[in-house]
Amino acid sequence: MDNYDDYDDELESIKQRRLEEIRRRLEEQERRKKIEEEQEAQKLSVLRSIMEPPALDRLNNLRLVKPDLAKIAEDTIIRLVQMGRLNTPVTEEVVKSILIELDNRSRKEYEIKFKWK
Repeated sequence: MDNYDDYDDELESIKQRRLEEIRRRLEEQERRKKIEEEQEAQKLSVLRSIMEPPALDRLNNLRLVKPDLAKIAEDTIIRLVQMGRLNTPVTEEVVKSILIELDNRSRKEYEIKFKWK
């Protein structure tokens, strides 16, 4: 009978360790999510301060359709302004040209070859 108590204690110990591990993982995920949200809020604040409203609207619309491309465009705009290569406020025309350039870079060209017999 004493043997069963040892097993129960060991099982309870394993359960507690597992619960602690899961709790730590959840806390870490929540912490990361909070940091990401803070960074996103900071980025949006910077974009609002350096862009004209129509240009910002264009990026917001793009974010709904192609979030990856919008993120790249936002990062590019911020980087170019920091480097002094773009004047503020950034206009919608400038955003359009950046988006066209990014689209041209990311576009894959396919070549189809036919072998005639």
